[in-house]
Amino acid sequence: MGISMRHVAKLMAASAFAALLASAALAQTPKDTIVMAKQIDDIITLDPAEAFEFSGVEVVTNLYDKLIGVDLKNNNALVGELAESWTVSPDNLTYTFKLRPGVKFHSGNPLTAADVVYSFQRAVTLNKSPGFILTQFGLNKDTVLDKVKAADDNTVVITVSKPFAPSFFLNCLTSGVASIVDSKLVKANEKDGDWGNGWLKLASAGSGAYKVRAYRPNEQYALDANEGWYKGAPKTKRIIVRHVAEPASQRLLLEKGDIDIARNLSKDQLAAVKSNANINIIQGDKGYILYLGLNQKNPNLAKPEVREALKWLVDYDAIEKNIVEGTYKGHESFLPKGFLGAIDDRPYKLDVAKAKELLAKAGLPNGFTVTMDTRSVNPITDIAQAIQSTWAQAGIKLEILPGDGKQTLTKYRARTHDIYIGQWGPDYLDPHTNAETFAINEDNGEDAKSKTLAWRNAWDIPEMTKITQANVLESDASKRAAVYGTLQRDHQKVSPFVIMFQQIEVSAQRKGVANWVIGPSSDTNFYAPITKN
Repeated sequence: MGISMRHVAKLMAASAFAALLASAALAQTPKDTIVMAKQIDDIITLDPAEAFEFSGVEVVTNLYDKLIGVDLKNNNALVGELAESWTVSPDNLTYTFKLRPGVKFHSGNPLTAADVVYSFQRAVTLNKSPGFILTQFGLNKDTVLDKVKAADDNTVVITVSKPFAPSFFLNCLTSGVASIVDSKLVKANEKDGDWGNGWLKLASAGSGAYKVRAYRPNEQYALDANEGWYKGAPKTKRIIVRHVAEPASQRLLLEKGDIDIARNLSKDQLAAVKSNANINIIQGDKGYILYLGLNQKNPNLAKPEVREALKWLVDYDAIEKNIVEGTYKGHESFLPKGFLGAIDDRPYKLDVAKAKELLAKAGLPNGFTVTMDTRSVNPITDIAQAIQSTWAQAGIKLEILPGDGKQTLTKYRARTHDIYIGQWGPDYLDPHTNAETFAINEDNGEDAKSKTLAWRNAWDIPEMTKITQANVLESDASKRAAVYGTLQRDHQKVSPFVIMFQQIEVSAQRKGVANWVIGPSSDTNFYAPITKN
């Protein structure tokens, strides 16, 4: 295609997109369309092998199907999606999946076992941020074609490297990285051996409830319903999600009827819309944990008495009541409520006298000075300031270092912080997703292969690592849950993590909107059931 023709094509695409979005800007949104306002500036890509940010993962789960899914109405039980049934060998090493017959991709291409093999091969070969979810089972670019095989068009056999608990492996298959892509379509859009990664950043090649109509990064995305979806056509023909950074602007658009759902209202905005008869508030427990990470390279933070003192210097109840009410609730352990083995023990509360006693034991009776890398968004900044004020009561001078999400995270990943305040969200609905990151550090060296949160905070824990790793091989769920309970109670006492809250995700929606259900992870925020009258 010549340059001038390409330019014309771009202009035509842009005007079509503008026309599409203009229809969403009218005071009443169209009957067959749901318009959401959401902070979507975290999206890096729509490629399921690469998307690993909260917003990107949410889009992916609505574009693609996986072998296995979760039933939100039945305590997140594992259910077959593209796999109609499956069996596990007695030694827990071989999984055989029978595919649902007759499923078609958006392109009209039939979905077969060859597409499943290609999707797994593609994900572990690209090995982007979420790749480890599959590579931890011994699948990599060299082994994948031996380990993932099409026995026939409707049968896939996967062999794993160790006898993992089947629920652990199957839960990992519910993650976005295990989405099944249309191999013919992706191959046709491959460029310089990139497995179609460049093209899939903005497009889709799935069989899921929706397909990408148009996506403009940091502005909005528009999805069209897949009328031939194997679960039945979605209830709403089109979903448009607009990037609106400010909660106050989201509230204004919702009140005017310019949008149907506002996704990021803060405590104050929620309080303001509660009395509006045209607006309903929807909420769901999210598995996101808000915590402080204390870098053990800092000699003061490496003292066990200091780590414990800091846990007694957070006014958990006041922060919840004054800053995050309705959007977070108190939670002090690494497994979120709703996960196998989660506990609700909250051993810490504000106790300045106890903290001072511990600091004196550590040889720091007058406190010390320390920095905290803090993302410049609320409620993170407000929480950091509240902590700064209670720590001062014990003589600890906390200097807040503001930065954007990318700056603070880059420094944290390089282990050059003192203290980091942030969130961790589960990658799949199995407890190992959080146990691994908070309680495993295989190698505390700078070049470690596995850079968990324990590694990021230079916390060297050979014994706890062994216990946590062994627990994924335990196939008795009640025994596995008991080990997680003991592990978390030990972790609460000794770890360099001040775990404070679990997120409650809240949406506000116009009165006629129904059946929007907020799941425990971004992978479980489904658009297909949403209706509007």
